Amino acid sequence: MKNKAKRILFINFGGLGDEILFLPSIISVKKEFPNSEITLALEPRSKGITTLTNIIDKTLFADIKNGNKYFALLKLLFQIWTRKFDVVISSGGNKFISLFLFSTFIPKRYGYNSGKLSELLLTKAIHLNKNQYAVSMYHDLVRDITNNKTELPQIDVEKKEVIPNSILIHPGVSLMSVNKGMVKTVSAEIWAEVVEKLSDRGKKVFLAGGPDDKEIIEKIVKTVPNEKYTNMYGKTKNLRELAELISSAEKFLCSDSAPLHIGVSLGVQTYVIFGSTDDKKLIPQNDKVIPIKAKNCNCPLRPCLWEKRQTTCESLDCLKISADEIVAIVIK
Repeated sequence: MKNKAKRILFINFGGLGDEILFLPSIISVKKEFPNSEITLALEPRSKGITTLTNIIDKTLFADIKNGNKYFALLKLLFQIWTRKFDVVISSGGNKFISLFLFSTFIPKRYGYNSGKLSELLLTKAIHLNKNQYAVSMYHDLVRDITNNKTELPQIDVEKKEVIPNSILIHPGVSLMSVNKGMVKTVSAEIWAEVVEKLSDRGKKVFLAGGPDDKEIIEKIVKTVPNEKYTNMYGKTKNLRELAELISSAEKFLCSDSAPLHIGVSLGVQTYVIFGSTDDKKLIPQNDKVIPIKAKNCNCPLRPCLWEKRQTTCESLDCLKISADEIVAIVIK
């Protein structure tokens, strides 16, 4: 296979965070086949991944979230047919995935085992183990292809000089999550308190965010005196510039969102607010990434998002975290 793996297609549909978590699988395969051409098929909303890595040679897009997803996949299939891929590796546990991969006519097809059909149609149907760090879950897809194991996301961004005693705060989550009723962070009021209290403790506080974070940033700005923080909102024009900003921080405090995974990739000391999602699946278990969770949440469904329900509940006991609790953990 080493000599035949000239063109390799990866397929991963999801948000930008998913694409960052998927990167180690691509990196490990590229190490095994250094002369191969890597193509990634993804959703248009996640195209920013190409600004964070040099390992992806080409991209194909399928807008499966807007309009008719089956028509989008058919268009993708036509694009795949025009290229001569040797290997395809696809995430996703849907039973339809194996049929789609078979329809590509690519000789070597790797995906998750979704039943007898996948075992029949795929070169290798890999057991889907969701009870682990997502990087490891995705990496299972390539364990029979490469002897390399990339443990953490890696991005190709030049790190900036670290600002001493600095804390960069990225409070928002994706607008898509908000629109779907997925509340994954504390309120703007709590974030404003955190900004002010960290400043009062002598920290150099920086505030960052993208277009999706406009509402929460505006609420913080209206509440906290300007002299207590440096507002970097709108000053980073793309994900690469945001990554460079994160690299300059001594500590990074954020919500469960794509910037979290950028912080992990850069090795910055990162603190993350977790409520309804499972920190054990979304961050590596090491001292560089610290989850911040409600101490007295007795909700029997926690963590619930995605596997137990698709939206968060109204009580949000899992996000009853005070500003004092957050600050105490960050400055510890």
